[in-house]
Amino acid sequence: MARSKKLRIAIVGAGKVGSVLGKIFVQHGHTVTAVISRSVGSARAAGRFLRSPIASTALRDIPPGTAVVFIATPHDAIADVARGISRLDHLDFRSLAACHTSGIYSASVLDPLREKGATVFSFHPLQTFPRSFSPVRIVPHARGIFYGVDGPPSGVRMARLLARELGGNVIIIPPEKRVLYHAACVVASNHLTTVLWIVEQIFRRVRGDRAKVYEVFKPIVEATLSNIALSSTGEALSGPIARGGVETVARHFESLREFMPELLPYFVEMSLETLRIAETKRSMDRGTADAMRHLIVSYSPSPSTPQETP
Repeated sequence: MARSKKLRIAIVGAGKVGSVLGKIFVQHGHTVTAVISRSVGSARAAGRFLRSPIASTALRDIPPGTAVVFIATPHDAIADVARGISRLDHLDFRSLAACHTSGIYSASVLDPLREKGATVFSFHPLQTFPRSFSPVRIVPHARGIFYGVDGPPSGVRMARLLARELGGNVIIIPPEKRVLYHAACVVASNHLTTVLWIVEQIFRRVRGDRAKVYEVFKPIVEATLSNIALSSTGEALSGPIARGGVETVARHFESLREFMPELLPYFVEMSLETLRIAETKRSMDRGTADAMRHLIVSYSPSPSTPQETP
């Protein structure tokens, strides 16, 4: 399929992912032939957003001549959708490409379509799509991203074409490590959000008000990300653990135990992981590293670990 050819795309799943990626396709001159959703209201809203002539709850309404079917449903619905589409007699499967946007399932979940002759592949957008955000708000952040892909060679080729049309790139994920890949995505987005939420809780305990915390911490967050981009996570690591500052770390733990003891489990686990990074860059001698580890573990709430006061 030539890159200049305009695609006719049906989207199954009228949520944020289907709406956002569909919008970028439309902005690049492609056509969304149909939006299919479990909810009539959702299908119609996404249909208007994507200028689609068909908004329906029935898979049979995917029109003939559709070149690509995007399955952007929740994970557990993908297999049923694939089986349902495979039963449609009016589609030319030999000229049809079908993909799903799940991060945990491989292309094999689309085997009913592959067996009918369709080109299949997974196509997971490595980006966050908050439910409380409108698609319009998300679209700018969905350009230039990576897509986690697997499938047969023909599917990977099609995935590369679609990624180019979306202004993005493909990263090939071994099928047996797909869930592990998705766990990394969760850490990159959800856990990062949690870390910043913890910063908010601590700073609000310090200040005693409801001020916007991110404005204060934005420079250090952005500088950290910039340093990582310019070097590596190991090289960018700074702070008392990286410097071997056992006494400073002890005072952090004591302050948390006094003011926010509920955060001690988090601080223990994250400090141990930070120490592991510091050890890989050899920023302290073995004796200091052992003393740091003993200090951190002494604050662990685990029943198997004796509670010690440093």
